[in-house]
Amino acid sequence: MSLAFWICAAVTAISAAVSFGYALAGLRAASTTDRVGSMYAFARSLALLVVAIVALFTGSVAFVAAIAIAMVIVQVADAVIGVRIRDRLKTVGPAATALVDLAALVWMLAS
Repeated sequence: MSLAFWICAAVTAISAAVSFGYALAGLRAASTTDRVGSMYAFARSLALLVVAIVALFTGSVAFVAAIAIAMVIVQVADAVIGVRIRDRLKTVGPAATALVDLAALVWMLAS
């Protein structure tokens, strides 16, 4: 595996872990009436994290590329939500993460 592969896989896994952390925090903080949406977000974030971790061990560029694309989409969507709720940190953080993951993906695919 190339350095680009490992960096893309690692950035993607870290992105998925951060997303999972926010979903877990949201689930813990959710009131009883808001809990269902938080449970769905938690389930999806957990699935993405597991797949991102598995991707580290496959050695498959296509597998890592697929989960990296998924995480870029998730982070862009999170940035859009940040814009909608007018929270600069929740806009810039996911947008920057999406750009870093996209750059690592392009580097891996170009290698």
